[in-house]
Amino acid sequence: MDLRKLKTLIDLVSDSGISELEVSEGEDKVRIVNTRGGSSSHSQPSSAPNPIVLSAPVALESYSPEPIVASEGSAATQGFTQKSPMVGTFYRSPNPDAPAFVNVGDTVTVGQTLCIIEAMKLLNEIESEKAGIVKQVLCENGQGVEFDQPLFIIA
Repeated sequence: MDLRKLKTLIDLVSDSGISELEVSEGEDKVRIVNTRGGSSSHSQPSSAPNPIVLSAPVALESYSPEPIVASEGSAATQGFTQKSPMVGTFYRSPNPDAPAFVNVGDTVTVGQTLCIIEAMKLLNEIESEKAGIVKQVLCENGQGVEFDQPLFIIA
């Protein structure tokens, strides 16, 4: 990256009051952080992009209209609990017009798709870990789910 462009970016950050700016141009990547004093800037050029680690959202206890713990406790004795392997959005069907992958009373086999969890714009098919009959669907279509949250009861 050209030094004149770099100087312009540093001036832009210090004049605008923003705390951080990251610019990628080809394989070059520059991150400028404005310190709290606002007078000095720090630039960190690199030749390869650095991965950005994001933390998972924190679940709000008031989000679910029914406490899942209550249904899990009574249903856990009835069969296997299929849990979410990730944080994301639960969908019962591949698209809004299609029927659900499984319904209560359906017989499922190991590896059969039960639902989709969308995480970071990726659709992940969740497959059954046990064969049996779907006794209960514990999530609503379009509901946010957390890691290890119960999704289905299979007996």
